[in-house]
Order: sequence, then C-alpha cells, then structure tokens
Amino acid sequence: MTSEHKGPERREGRREREREGGAVSERERETSSEPEGESASASEPVSGSASDSASDSASGSASAAAAAAPEPPKYADRCYRSPSAIAGGVVLIALAVWLGADAVLNGTGRTPVTALAGLLFFVPSVVAYTLRPAVFAGAEEMRVRNPLRTITVPWPSVESLQAGYTSEVVAGGGKYQLWAIPVSLRARKGVQRHNARVRAGEPPARGFLGIGGQAVTTEADMAEKRATSDQAIDELRELALRHGVDGPDAAPAGEVTVRWAYEVLVPALLGAIALAILFATR
Repeated sequence: MTSEHKGPERREGRREREREGGAVSERERETSSEPEGESASASEPVSGSASDSASDSASGSASAAAAAAPEPPKYADRCYRSPSAIAGGVVLIALAVWLGADAVLNGTGRTPVTALAGLLFFVPSVVAYTLRPAVFAGAEEMRVRNPLRTITVPWPSVESLQAGYTSEVVAGGGKYQLWAIPVSLRARKGVQRHNARVRAGEPPARGFLGIGGQAVTTEADMAEKRATSDQAIDELRELALRHGVDGPDAAPAGEVTVRWAYEVLVPALLGAIALAILFATR
C-alpha cells in the first residue's frame, strides 16, 4: 500500500514543480521585456532631439548662405544726350563769358552792370537748352530732363515712345518731348540711302558727296543702319517692354511727376528783370 500511495504523490509533486517553474519563467520573461521597452521609449526622444538639432543646423546654414550670397549688381542708368548741342552750348558760353568779362573790366558808365545782367540772363538760358537736356533710363523709371522741366516716368506708366519729327513719350495721359534725342531728317535720309545701296548689293558711298574715302568694304559697312534718334527710341522701347506691367522685370507702378527747373528759371528771370529795368531807366 505504501508503494502504491507514494507513486501518485511523486507524480503530483513533479507536476506542481513544473507549474511553478513555468510561472517563474513567464515572470522572468516579463521582467526582461520591460527594460527593453523602457530603453526603446527612452531612445525615441533622443532620436527626435537629434532630428530637431539637424533641422536647426540645416536652417541656420541655409540662412547663413542666404545672408552671405552677394546682391545682384546694380548698373548705372543709361544716359542719352546730344553731343552737337553740348558742343554748341560750350562755345556760346565761352564766347559770352569772354565778351562779358571784357565789358565788365573795360566798360564805362552802365556798361558793366548791363553786361552782368546780360550774362545772368544769357548763360542760364544757354545751359537750359544745350547742356541740361538729357534722358536717364534705369531699371524702374525714365527721367526726362528738358530745358525747363524734369519729368519722371515709371516704366509701367509708359504708353508709347515715338520719333516722328520729334522724339516723344506718351505717359500718364500726357505727351512729353525728349529734347535730348533730337530727330535729324537729314541723318535719317542718309541712313535710308545707305540701306537701299546695301540691299541692292552695292558698296556704300564714301567721302564727301561719294568722292574719295576708303576703298576697302568690310562686313560692317554692308550692314543696315539706323539713325541715332531711331536707335535710341528702339532701346527705350525695349526697356519699356522689359520693365513694363507685363514685362519679365516689371518695375513698381507709380505716377508721372513733373518738376520745374527753378535753378535755371530763377537766375534767368532775375537777369531779364534787371535788363528790363536798365533799358527802361536809361
């Protein structure tokens, strides 16, 4: 009996030890998996902070590169003037100063005062109509400096540029003459004759009245030409199209402004008043 009873008891004890061992192994697996999860969760913020620092460094380097990038070069405005008018103005002013200085130094009676009043009226007038006229064309606007006024025309306000008998710009509902770009009908006819000979395959005329001059004809001589005033208007039209409302480099819109040239008007007016008083009281 004792041996029979001991057999089942041993089997039951063995089963209990196996169950206890299984429970212990499960608890060990649970405890071993917990640190792994904690380490994984702890590693997530590290990776996030690393990505944030990388993005901050990338944005900082991009801003530094943008700050270090050089600005696009700014070119000076194109300037259009009449060389013949400038030459004539210089000659007239030199002649007036020479004669006026002689009258002031060697004149008697009211002659020196009259000479000074004449110079005060004559010199500003000559400067206004010969040295002052100019057209400045920039990236945002065109500034027209006429004898008595200065007109500032933003490119989006330009409606048309034309060169008939005179060079003109139509902008802001008004028409303004370009004194610095005179139209020479003689030069235009000469260019037309040159282009007609080039189209016919004939060499261009050289020298005075086609007599004399260089005998060798180059490729540049056989190219068609444009009159100086027409070429200047073509360049201004190109700038108006480029910086106009629908152009690739559109300039900011604005209104046409007109300013009177008081630096010329005031001295000329004072000289005229002085001359009128001197002639009225002689």
